[in-house]
This record gives sequence, structure tokens and C-alpha cells, in this order.
Amino acid sequence: MDILKFITAGSVDDGKSTLIGRLLYDTNSVLDDQLEAIKKANRKNNDGTVDLAILTDGLKAEREQGITIDVAYKYFQTERRKFIIADAPGHIQYTRNMVTGTSNSDLIVILVDARKGVIEQTKRHSFLAKLLSMKKVLVCVNKMDMVDYDQQVFASIKADYEQLAVRLGLENVDYIPVSALKGDNIVHKSERMTWFEGEALLDYLEKVEFPQAKLSKGWRFPVQWVVRPQTEDLHDYRGYAGRVLGSGLRVGEEVIILPSGVQSTVERIEINQQAFTEAEDGQSVIVHLSTDVDISRGDTIVSAAHPTLSERSFEANISWFDNKPLDTAQLYLLQHHSKTVKIKVPEVLYKYDVNTQEQHYGSDIKLNDIGKVFIKAADEIPFDLQVDFPENGRAIIIDPRTNITVGAITIEQVA
Repeated sequence: MDILKFITAGSVDDGKSTLIGRLLYDTNSVLDDQLEAIKKANRKNNDGTVDLAILTDGLKAEREQGITIDVAYKYFQTERRKFIIADAPGHIQYTRNMVTGTSNSDLIVILVDARKGVIEQTKRHSFLAKLLSMKKVLVCVNKMDMVDYDQQVFASIKADYEQLAVRLGLENVDYIPVSALKGDNIVHKSERMTWFEGEALLDYLEKVEFPQAKLSKGWRFPVQWVVRPQTEDLHDYRGYAGRVLGSGLRVGEEVIILPSGVQSTVERIEINQQAFTEAEDGQSVIVHLSTDVDISRGDTIVSAAHPTLSERSFEANISWFDNKPLDTAQLYLLQHHSKTVKIKVPEVLYKYDVNTQEQHYGSDIKLNDIGKVFIKAADEIPFDLQVDFPENGRAIIIDPRTNITVGAITIEQVA
């Protein structure tokens, strides 16, 4: 059974937490003690029903203010799929939380209030979806009950968003009119919107498929650990543990170890002490090579036919998380998978206005800002461009003085 990871996004009070709560409640994915707890929380909707948003608003401050502050993760499954849901905050000041949740998702569900239509936060979140190369975008026009389930309202919002999608270059966008409060088109098809011929949200999530990655991109295997038991039974055992990115890792394939450039061949692939002839995308495996080569944590094993880039300088889009602005004179650490290297960010190329997508030159990068920067590293980093292989084109930036993650990047081009 495959896993679908998706994130909800939208402006404040668009109903993100309520939509997730309704999805969990109507699929019987809420435990009895959780139901009892939300009933005792004494948070009611205007019609007297229990406020299902409490299911995802876990922080005390969230429940007091009725808003989402941190990314909340929820898990459930049906007969067709397992789901990991990230409920992201809608406030502008929590953009960094939104970026974190989006980077681990396959699909983004953008909620639009049927009464307000496409607003600045809709544009902001759609822009982030484009920057992070989301595989699919689903626009849920929520609170249709507030506009008497008017088909024309939905059609108008859909037309407005289609124009935004064209401007941003978003592909694979779908639309569903819903009422999270009343349950219309969430788990069951709405009897009050018979004019909508599409699927309910749950049916969509169970069936949605994503464009397959091009085989020409190859695969990448960042080494997380060198396995050397050195016991009497396993005296000569040498394996390399990690998670496979992409498809095509097979026994007998010629490989290159980066950044050293040494070549070898895959001799065995091991999963839970069993040998396999190939590994799938996302699997955690131990790879054995035919020759004893010098490989350390942080190195990357790639197909000799489809190697990655390996550079010290590149340009990247950056999302800044820290209260202190980006310091172009400071030394930072860049962590790319399990590899950590010293870097400097000597130049801010420009900063984005995420509402208009305009580029502002000569600006500092501050908390929640997104911009494009030039990065110089102390060692070569094996990576792909974000547009070619998103999973291998992302990294985080750490302040070595505090060990705090201060930013996230997507690598856009070689400098």
C-alpha cells in the first residue's frame, strides 16, 4: 500500500484544520478518547456542532486563538492508501513552517474561501508550491455553504486561479468545491452540489497519480552510514546504508562515488538481511560494492550512466527562517542529505515579492523572506538542479554558533 503525503495551505480562517478534522472524523479515523477530548474542549461552531479543527490544533495557543501556528501532522489510512497530512499555518509570519511542511509533500491542497476568492495568501502559497516543484496542486473552494452552493461562485474562482496558475507556470491543477463544516464533497459526494461532476476529496486523494520521474534522471544514493560490524562471523562485511532516491538501482550496475569520482559496481542490495536484485525509490537499503573503496557518511553513490553535478559554487532560492537577517560575511553550514559542509553566502542576487512574483534587487534577506542567492562551499557537493531532480536539489542552512536551522534552499543553477 503506497503512502500519499500532502499539505493543506490557505489564508487564516479558510478552514484548513476543519477540513482535515472532517476528513478524519468522517473516515472513522478518530479514537474514542480523542472524540471525548474535543467534546470537553467546549469549542463549538455557530450551529452548535463540535469544532473539528481541534483535532489538528494541538498547541494551547492554537486552541486559545483558533489559529494554526506550527505544522501539525496527522495519519490515517483507507483500503486503498495510507496518508500523511500536514496542516500548515496560514499567517504570513509562519511562512517558514509552511515551507518545511511543503518540502516533504507530494501534493498541496490550497483552500480558497468561497466568499473571498483568490487573495494574497493564495498567491503566496501557490508561488511556494511552484518554487518547491510540487507534483500536483488541488484547489478546494471551501465554505460553499456560505454562498448557497452557488455554481457560478465556484466557476469564477476557478477561472481566477487558472489565470494565476498560467502566470506561475503551475501544471497539474485540479479543483473541488467543498464545505468542510457541513461535510460536502469531503468524504461523500455532496447532494447539494449535484452540478459538480468531479469526485469528493477522499476519492480524489485515493486515486490521484503523479507523473513518473523520467528514467533519464537516474537514481541517487546518499550514504548515511558505513556498516562494518567487524565481528567474527562478519569479519569482511562492508555495506553502505541509506535511502534510495529515484528508480533504477540494480545489482551489476556501474557506479561513481562522489565527490571522489572513484568507480565500482553494485555487488549486492540488502534489505532486512535479505538480498534483492534491485531497489525501489524511497527504500532504505544496504548497498555492497564489488571493490573496497574509501566511502564515508555524506558521500553519494550514483549511476555511472547518469551522474549528478558536483560543484562548490551555485545559485539557489532561499527561504529564511531566522529572526536575524542573512549575513553575507558569516560562515554557515549547509546540510545536504547526510553531508555537512562549510559555506558562505557572499551575495544576495534578489528578493522575491511572493504576492506579485516581482524581483527586488539590493534587498536584505530577513525572516520569512524568499530570494535568490549565490553560495560558495568549502567542498564539492553532489547535487541536482531543483527543476531536474527536486529530491536531490534541496538542503538546509545551519548557524554553527547556535546549531539552529536558519534557512532552506533549492539549487537552481551552477554559478
